[in-house]
Amino acid sequence: MALRGCLQAGRGLLRAAGPRRPPARGGCAGVRPPAFGFLFDVDGVLVRGSQPVPAARQAFRRLADSNGRLRVPVVFLTNAGNCLRSAKARELSQALELQVSPEQVILSHSPLRLFSQFHQKCMLVAGQGPVEENAQDLGFKHVVTIEALRKAYPLLDMVDHSRRPKELPPPTTGFPTIEGVILFGEPVRWETSLQLIIDVLLSNGNPGAELQDIPYPHLPVLACNMDLLWMAEAKMPRFGHGTFLLCLESIYKKVTGRELKYEALVGKPSTVTYRYAEYLIKEQAQKQGWDVPIRRLYAVGDNPMSDVYGANLYNSYLRSAQQKQVEAGMKRNPPAAGPQSELRENCEGSVESCESILVCTGVYRHAAAAPGAQQGHAAGTVFHGHRDCGWEPSLGEAAYIVPDVNDAVQLAFKKEGWS
Repeated sequence: MALRGCLQAGRGLLRAAGPRRPPARGGCAGVRPPAFGFLFDVDGVLVRGSQPVPAARQAFRRLADSNGRLRVPVVFLTNAGNCLRSAKARELSQALELQVSPEQVILSHSPLRLFSQFHQKCMLVAGQGPVEENAQDLGFKHVVTIEALRKAYPLLDMVDHSRRPKELPPPTTGFPTIEGVILFGEPVRWETSLQLIIDVLLSNGNPGAELQDIPYPHLPVLACNMDLLWMAEAKMPRFGHGTFLLCLESIYKKVTGRELKYEALVGKPSTVTYRYAEYLIKEQAQKQGWDVPIRRLYAVGDNPMSDVYGANLYNSYLRSAQQKQVEAGMKRNPPAAGPQSELRENCEGSVESCESILVCTGVYRHAAAAPGAQQGHAAGTVFHGHRDCGWEPSLGEAAYIVPDVNDAVQLAFKKEGWS
């Protein structure tokens, strides 16, 4: 069953982790296999635009041993999606002065690998950067870009007068019927992407045809990255893909009178994204030969609505799953259908909590009010989450707030009894 929007948010905040685990027999603090892992956001936590945050290199010197190898499993969990994982890994390696592999990177669209029911369909892909390569790397076999669609149907893109055809073009023939839409991230020319995506949805994938009855439900739409804002070098946050989605939803509803529906919303704070991160954390631990089960995850971010909300939402999911196991007498639940079933066996039974740690080097600032008790507005703060995620106020409150990522690592190490 495909995901529709974010998974249902549970209730409650993460409490402090249990008592410290004693060192493994024959080991000492900081040497024994780790029972925990880190999920690091990138923009606003490790870098600001192209510039590394000074505390980031300090943090990773603490995380690495004398040979430069990480002592703890780490996943870089970013809502960026305008590059390949390999390119993001190279950027992080340079910024952190540490070797980062693509297998440690989760971009906003990475969980789309699990949506194999769409991999053979002809999909329109929107965003910027290597969108075709990203789609193919995720398993999609037949993709059409916004630019290819615009060239095939030049009469559709009419906002920029300089790009309008000066003569009536011949009819387009042989162009494939589009069967779905993937929104990787914010495009460069918003007006072109908004127009052509709406055209595809209204025409059931045949934008060159004369408009008849508007189909509903419309074609499947898969969207990555719900961030309304993000932090770069500028002093104020910048528009993110969540802002583009808001525009698309508003236009579709204004034109049709109906809500735009998503077949999938991935990236933070989606639960499937955190399940995928847990899967990669466990893979790293196994490859390193660490035979101690991973029990706790520490999610470090700068955005209360994506990083904190996502971590707390996943923590609620973990607690709910544990409760169901207890109620079922610890019997194994039957596998669920759909994208998450592929992760179930690897992500079941060991991780107990996902602690949210908020840093003050990005979107969040000490002076800004934290999300509070009212739907949409709270203590002067406006709800910046996606329409389909709802709002559970307690899930927007970080378990811990620290100045920067180095302090976040120190906090986790102290809780784990590490040095």
